[in-house]
Order: sequence, then structure tokens, then C-alpha cells
Amino acid sequence: MEKNSTPGKGSNSQEKFKFNLDGKNVDWERSYITGAELRNTGQLPPTTEIYLKSKGNKSDELITDDRQVDLSPNGTDHFYSKDKGKKVKLIVNGSSKDWDQDKISFKEVIILAYGNYVDSPTMVYTVGYEDGPKENPEGSMIKDSSVFVKNKMIFHATATDKS
Repeated sequence: MEKNSTPGKGSNSQEKFKFNLDGKNVDWERSYITGAELRNTGQLPPTTEIYLKSKGNKSDELITDDRQVDLSPNGTDHFYSKDKGKKVKLIVNGSSKDWDQDKISFKEVIILAYGNYVDSPTMVYTVGYEDGPKENPEGSMIKDSSVFVKNKMIFHATATDKS
């Protein structure tokens, strides 16, 4: 089937291309779309990054405003947005700390609390938290664990050197 990039020219029945942006299905007239057109279609602010969900083991692809994406003729391309400017304030041992990720690890809490993480058999850390999001409203963390965060979430970290 011949594809036309200009609507209304060439064939009598214009092929529709489909894509999904943040869970919403969209019909598109052309075989390609730019990042700026995705941003406009989704009414996304400039602080938002747009990604093309990859198939297989590849990493998802960042789509800049000037980038053209060839829409798949055999299915629906999936795009999602992520606010790159999103920052939350975490309260760690009574001090406000800026954080720009959706999750935080045990080790990252310790680094926010003490400036570094000492991986030694004599050093013991504990981390408790409260006022968290619905996924993990309160609890404690263990080494190599991570939790989702929200604005003004509270962390209590302790460090004990048994030397």
C-alpha cells in the first residue's frame, strides 16, 4: 500500500497511522510525527521529556522536538512523557533535601543524610520513613532496597560505627 505524507494527495483513501501518547490513542494523517507535534498533541509543557517505548531489550528512546519518528504501519507506536523538571522536597533527619527521581534507594538516603555511604562491616545504618505515597506510606528500608517518594516525605536515618 502506498503511503502519502501529504493528506489528500495520491490515493482516494488516506491511510491513518496510530500512536499512543500517555495511554491515549491518536489517529495521525502522516507516516511520521515530530517531537514538537507530539508535545502539541498531548499539550505537554517544555519541561516534559517524550520517550518512544522500545520493543525488545533496547532502551526507550528520547524524542526531541526536532526529531521525526516514522510511525509503524503494522501497529501502534507507544510514547510516554516524563517531567524532567519534577523536583520534590524530602525531609531527611529534619533537613529539607531536593530530589528529582520517582524512587530513592537506601544508599541514596544515607548519602543525603550524611554526605557519604561507608560500606564497612563495622558501619550499620538504619532508615525509616513516613508520609510516603500510597505504594509505600511508611516503613523501614534495608540495604539494596528502594521506595517511591512524594513531596515532603520524611526519612529518619541513623549511622552507628561499631569499631
